[in-house]
Amino acid sequence: MSPEFPIGSKVRVVELPPYVKTADPMPMLRPPNVISIGEEGIVLDRRPGGYWGVRFGQGAFLIDSQYIESTEKLPESQPESE
Repeated sequence: MSPEFPIGSKVRVVELPPYVKTADPMPMLRPPNVISIGEEGIVLDRRPGGYWGVRFGQGAFLIDSQYIESTEKLPESQPESE
């Protein structure tokens, strides 16, 4: 199951896909080097097929959920001290 990202949340690229699609009404394929590993973007919307519309510095792209992760860390539970 693919991870869920709230709209407006920040995500980070963890792996480059073989290509990226623009998030335009008529998507176009672009080489993967328009984004870089570690680059952060903002989630714009959810698309069918596990894709997310994400706004990066170079524009908005459709990214498969396997290539991104949330930058917002969940609070870790503290171990109880004895």
